[in-house]
Parts: sequence; structure tokens; C-alpha cells
Amino acid sequence: MREYVIPFLVLNGLSFALFGLDKARAKAGAWRIPEKLLILSAVVSGGIGAWIGMKVFHHKTRKPLFSIGIPVIILLEAVLAAIAVLK
Repeated sequence: MREYVIPFLVLNGLSFALFGLDKARAKAGAWRIPEKLLILSAVVSGGIGAWIGMKVFHHKTRKPLFSIGIPVIILLEAVLAAIAVLK
């Protein structure tokens, strides 16, 4: 179980950073990170980091794909983690 902690933190940190970077780019009127990449970062075990990034940076909170999709991704990740632990 311990061997998953560092990758979990790194992937969630990456998702968090992507949301922050995209928000900064949005404010600057610069090239944006595609929404597909933001969602993909959440799917690849970064759901919690993505959710925290949404809240901290107030970014993508009005879009249903993110406001509903990210919590669903977190729920699915939790279920998969529980299944893995119980096996």
C-alpha cells in the first residue's frame, strides 16, 4: 500500500498544477490547456488534485463536465481503491 502513496501524491499534484496553470493562462489571454487534458489528468488518479485545483483557483467550477465529472471520477477512484485493498 505504501508504494502507491508517492505516485498518488505526484499525480494529484500534477492535476492541481494543471488547473492552476490553465487559470493563469486564462487570465493572461494565453494559449490554454485543453479540457480533455484536464479531465485526463483527473482520470489518471488525479481526481482529488483536480477538485482541489478547481476550488483553490476558482477554475472550471461552472462547467458541468467538471463540477459533476470530477466528483464522479473521485468516487470511481475511491471504489477502485477499496476493491484493490480488499483483495
